[in-house]
Amino acid sequence: MHRHPSARIVRMARSNSKPAAPVEQRSGEPAPNAVWFKPVMFGFMLLGLIWIIVFYVSQSAFPIPDLGSWNILIGFGIMFIGFLMTTRWR
Repeated sequence: MHRHPSARIVRMARSNSKPAAPVEQRSGEPAPNAVWFKPVMFGFMLLGLIWIIVFYVSQSAFPIPDLGSWNILIGFGIMFIGFLMTTRWR
């Protein structure tokens, strides 16, 4: 008994087909942050806080005495950089 020639083609197509490689599906979520991101972010916030505390405890003798009250602005600026980094934290 002979089979139809198209059956042979279908069998060959099935035997030669390779499993499809998994396709990466992008979920639309951004990639996670680098390992260094969180320590640097918290480091900026703590450094700014320490800057302001040192300024008050030393009665404006440290960190930079010539700047006077501008030291407070510098401390808040350093903290602000850390807070801005929190908007990019994933």
